[in-house]
Amino acid sequence: MPDETSDNPELIIRIHPVGGDDVSFVTADFEGMGQAVEVITRALNEHRSLVLTRARSSRESDTSAVVINLANVIAARVSGKNGTADRQIL
Repeated sequence: MPDETSDNPELIIRIHPVGGDDVSFVTADFEGMGQAVEVITRALNEHRSLVLTRARSSRESDTSAVVINLANVIAARVSGKNGTADRQIL
């Protein structure tokens, strides 16, 4: 993961769990959408949790670390903060 001083773009990661409400996080942990999709895909394929070190929910202003258990996730969407080019993974 990049260090705290990097100028990574803020991305929105929306997680779709089985039988639950969607959860969205804003994060600057990735250099771009491609890297975010790659890391999330790898975590899903390897049955691991996703760790975001600089994230916040869409309702909060404070940034903190978040561990997301991907065991019951059926889809995730990564998009830019300004709504640019969504990428969806399953």
